[in-house]
Amino acid sequence: MAKKTRNEARLRRHRRVRKKIFGSPNRPRMNVFRSSQQIYVQIIDDFTGHTLTSASTIDHELSPEMDGLSNIEQAQRVGQAIAERAKAIGIDQVIFDRGGYKYIGRVKAMAEAAREGGLEF
Repeated sequence: MAKKTRNEARLRRHRRVRKKIFGSPNRPRMNVFRSSQQIYVQIIDDFTGHTLTSASTIDHELSPEMDGLSNIEQAQRVGQAIAERAKAIGIDQVIFDRGGYKYIGRVKAMAEAAREGGLEF
């Protein structure tokens, strides 16, 4: 039996969690994807399959202020931005989908910054 890679294990965890959570129009799903250098967050309405808003470290509005910041600080800025953008379109509550990642480091920093920005999950 071949050894599973870290990403294959993450995808298995993600599929297992996605069986249980589903974003609705009044409480959409906030999905996180993290690469080695970047972090991306989307708020998704699963009924229509549309992304309502998103933020990332490579976002045109956010990327100029990312220079010289640590990955944790960048994740915090992305969390603040997604909270502001969600509030602007009238979203207060979301279902948090950590994407199979452990709730530590950048994922935790982004989530806590989004909570401080006013999102409930």
